[in-house]
Amino acid sequence: MILPKDLQEAMGLECLVPPRGEGCEIRTADVNRPGMQLCGFYEYFAFERPQVIGKVEMTYLGKLSSEERQRILETYFSYQLPCVVICRGLEPPPELLTAAARSGVPVYRSSLVTSRFCAQAIRYLSQKLAPHVTRHGVLLDVFGVGVLLSGKSGVGKSEAALELIKRGHQLVADDVVDIRKVSEDRLIGTSPSRIRYFMEIRGIGIIDVRAMYGIGAVCPSKTIDLVIELQSWEEAGQPADRLGIQDDTIEMMGVSVPYQVISIKPGRNLAIIVEVACRNLSLKRMGYYAARELAQGIWENNEGETR
Repeated sequence: MILPKDLQEAMGLECLVPPRGEGCEIRTADVNRPGMQLCGFYEYFAFERPQVIGKVEMTYLGKLSSEERQRILETYFSYQLPCVVICRGLEPPPELLTAAARSGVPVYRSSLVTSRFCAQAIRYLSQKLAPHVTRHGVLLDVFGVGVLLSGKSGVGKSEAALELIKRGHQLVADDVVDIRKVSEDRLIGTSPSRIRYFMEIRGIGIIDVRAMYGIGAVCPSKTIDLVIELQSWEEAGQPADRLGIQDDTIEMMGVSVPYQVISIKPGRNLAIIVEVACRNLSLKRMGYYAARELAQGIWENNEGETR
């Protein structure tokens, strides 16, 4: 749920008409430019969206007589609009402000051109209104790949993450990861604001990664490109995949994300293994599969020998 004042604060808007109470909730991640409505066409009117008035709409209103503007705007503001945003810093006619105040619809003003404001508003609304879940794990940016380390409590996720941070990678979230589905195939992970950039290291306690390693060691958000589950060697219970020909995925909020299981054993350097997994994923995205190349080479060699 987003209130008009949330949009105002996020976009830095000037308030011309305050809302009545908290205002109408914004429930859709889109905006509407009311050109057709100001001409009297109200079929398929997306009144539930934030209304954006630009230079074209304002020029049209300016050419009308005061009586015509009043009649048109009273009809327009009779709908339950969440808010109206006037772009380019334009000065609205007094009839618009009067009709808005009478209906309790907040009116804001932005200095941005209309197209840029619409793009930024849609991006903000898409993130805030996206489906949301919370997962236990550690999210990092490793070589540009967003990797989510999962596994049972105490398995060593935070220790592996700390080693990766020391090697120059960035922490996004530790222990609690907020995940939003911002598109049909894209998940964004962030950390709750109260625990952002803090880590819990067993035996030491809470540490502030940003204060300890610098601003370059943290990142506010990251797409989730890879999920790595850490398991103890005994817990795995079956032989690990030695070749990696088959790509496994895990479904999160309807999105299939590449998934790997790494068995933990004394002497294994988890940080290096995670780095290799991320680099290997980047190669696969470019169309290069090392296991398949090896298998293809062996097959061609056997074919040559049989001839």
